[in-house]
Amino acid sequence: MPFSYFHGNSATIDLVRSMLARDRMPHAVIIAGPEASGKYMLAQMIAKAMNCQNPSLTGEPDFCGQCENCREIAEADDLEARFAEAVETRDGLRETDKKETRILVQSHPDVLIIPPDPPQMMIKVDQVRHVIGQIYKKPRKGDHAVYIFTDSAFMKEAANSLLKILEEPPEFATIFLLTTNPGEFLPTIRSRCITVQLAPLSVAEIEDYLTKRRPEWNATTRGLVARLCGGACGKAATFDLERYSAARKDALTLLGSAVNSDDHSPLFRMTETYRAGAEGKEKTDQLLRASYSVLEDLLFLKEGSPKLVRNSDILPELNRLAAGVDFQWITSAAARLHEVESGMRRNVLRSLSLDALATGLEK
Repeated sequence: MPFSYFHGNSATIDLVRSMLARDRMPHAVIIAGPEASGKYMLAQMIAKAMNCQNPSLTGEPDFCGQCENCREIAEADDLEARFAEAVETRDGLRETDKKETRILVQSHPDVLIIPPDPPQMMIKVDQVRHVIGQIYKKPRKGDHAVYIFTDSAFMKEAANSLLKILEEPPEFATIFLLTTNPGEFLPTIRSRCITVQLAPLSVAEIEDYLTKRRPEWNATTRGLVARLCGGACGKAATFDLERYSAARKDALTLLGSAVNSDDHSPLFRMTETYRAGAEGKEKTDQLLRASYSVLEDLLFLKEGSPKLVRNSDILPELNRLAAGVDFQWITSAAARLHEVESGMRRNVLRSLSLDALATGLEK
């Protein structure tokens, strides 16, 4: 799929193609944007354009998507599947080998993807050291070597090791650093990169995209998802409205119990369903995201901007909740949600943590 397949952010795509046309792609590029906004897709597209064996003859840099290089690089387009395969392969190793093995994804010899390594889900120093061992070797099949770090969560030693590469990069290699927030990188790393920004798309742009990608959805559903996805096409196309609605119902129970504290039994029945394990973590993540979304809408309502409300299908419920809180309560609730997130990383009992959040916010 050529660059024209990338939906929205046309100015950014034009900038990228201009750099490719002048053979001036920097050695280090931060691609920043909302979650699921297409950061990884764009990095993969650039990798294909840099190594395509049949580039466009129209005068604008592009890639054919059919040559051997394009096809091999495209095998890693589905990063989630390739990541799962890599983790499964590591899990099958002996314990001694497993401890020494880091997760890397590579479907083409000149394009290496470095995702966060589980269970901490951070970029680790051994992953960066692997890049250091490879980056000064000339490309084997293409014209350019590409290294894609898919997250900005670097362990301290890993970030310092990356800085060493950025200080003396080879001319035939480009490093891409993907992030939702460039500020998470060390200032010394940011100063050695250019930043390419993917802005959130408007509700109208997302609705237009969904009309083509999800024609089975009716206009009401497309409009609601367009508001809820945060301006990210990738998130919009795969949005599970049923799961989100269930998490949002729990979020309203959680926050509502804090405002109307006469009866906590609905809260305790709800939080009791948030168990340990991977499934419980995912469910809690969904609840926290839905809770943040509700709090943001409460802020819009308190400041008199109902048109900005994302959860527009439950506006009456939001209005009732907003009538019972003030700005200070909303700020405090957001801070306590962050504490719950931190507690999850320390394996604090989830149901107890959620109960404490609600009772701690009682008015």
